[in-house]
Amino acid sequence: MEYVPQPPSGRAPADGAGALPGPGSDGGGAFARAPWHELPPGLAALIRPRIDAIVAEMVEAIRVEVAPYRRPLDSAVGRDLVESIRRALLQFAELVEHPDSPQDHHLRHFRELGRVEYRSGRTTDGIQAAFRVGARVGSRRYAEVLQAAALPPELVLPLHEAVLVHINALSNEAVAGFRAERLRSEGALKRARRTLAERLLEPPGPGADRPSPEPLAERAGWPLPRTLACLLVRPGGGRPTVPGADAGLLAAQRGNDLVLIVPLPEHEPGGGTRQGPAGPLDRIRTALRGRTAALGPAVAPDEAWLSLQCARAALDRRTAAGAGAGGGLPGAGLPGGDFVLAEEELGELHLLRAAPVGRLLATRLLAPLAELPRGRADRLAETLEALLMSWGRTAPEVARVLGIHPQTARRRLHRLDALFGERLADPAFRFEALLALRTRSLLGEGRP
Repeated sequence: MEYVPQPPSGRAPADGAGALPGPGSDGGGAFARAPWHELPPGLAALIRPRIDAIVAEMVEAIRVEVAPYRRPLDSAVGRDLVESIRRALLQFAELVEHPDSPQDHHLRHFRELGRVEYRSGRTTDGIQAAFRVGARVGSRRYAEVLQAAALPPELVLPLHEAVLVHINALSNEAVAGFRAERLRSEGALKRARRTLAERLLEPPGPGADRPSPEPLAERAGWPLPRTLACLLVRPGGGRPTVPGADAGLLAAQRGNDLVLIVPLPEHEPGGGTRQGPAGPLDRIRTALRGRTAALGPAVAPDEAWLSLQCARAALDRRTAAGAGAGGGLPGAGLPGGDFVLAEEELGELHLLRAAPVGRLLATRLLAPLAELPRGRADRLAETLEALLMSWGRTAPEVARVLGIHPQTARRRLHRLDALFGERLADPAFRFEALLALRTRSLLGEGRP
């Protein structure tokens, strides 16, 4: 095709039409179209017949230089690559011919391309590298078109500028689409993780056959562990960050308290839940320094609600006792707060949860003590508990436990025998009386 030289259009851009829309926009933006106004409109007619050859060269160069795009041309990746390059070249020719023409239809394509790239697991680095390779090939081939048509060499600079502005605009749109899809995906993932956390923390209803949490876990990208534990964190200082473990934690709010669901192995004798100095529990304790928190026992995923109840009961017990750090209760104190391991006090927590029943037992089983003076009743109550806890049920053994003289222990045991008689040998009475005494002790109450 013979080209008749024409001067640049010389047209001033119309108001609001001097720029390509910026990332994520549908109207005017930050990318000036001025370079195309310096190019002769007839150049578009010279570029279009060469588009197929330029597309083929760009595709080959990108597949060689950008690893993520080394896929067969008949694959989805190959087809998207060819279609996007062809669209970019057609748009460039369109801008040469009509610098102020609307371009939203092209820009929407490249935004969608960015979304597809994110869903396909590729990165913005790959996208931008592909655009750079395409720009290099396009600049060279467009310059050859100018030279073959004997156009003024002064057009080379605005031509290259137009290529750079164009490729930057398309790259920005693709990156904007990529980021928008990532935000959408991350938002959906966060919602799925919240839903999973709420499902795990919900106690089962009476007689309810609960569906498996596996489908929710799959949508949340959170493989269900064999066992997990709930960490209840009291307010103060915002949500803690646990380096190296945050991605593996689920979070939910319960009133002002934060609940973290932590994958942990089952308890092993000797404190197997601690997982050593580099385990997630160690990192969590470090992150919670200065905060008050309780870790429930490790349980199966469907019993996460039970781990949370144990953690809450342990913290409620600490609060009720009015203890500060350490406080004489099980749990490792941290500066400014306490880290309580509920697993170490499950027996006491069980009794506290059933405290009304324990009080009723105490009222009925320990009634003989209620008729005695307070001091004597308390001494006999502690002696009865020591007796029930002993192996041999002898005066010397009870004396050692209480730190009293054996003769004093004998006198107390004789008095208990007079008050309770044969019931002291009844296993059922011994069991229930011990429950009543331990409950009374945990509640800090005196006589029944």
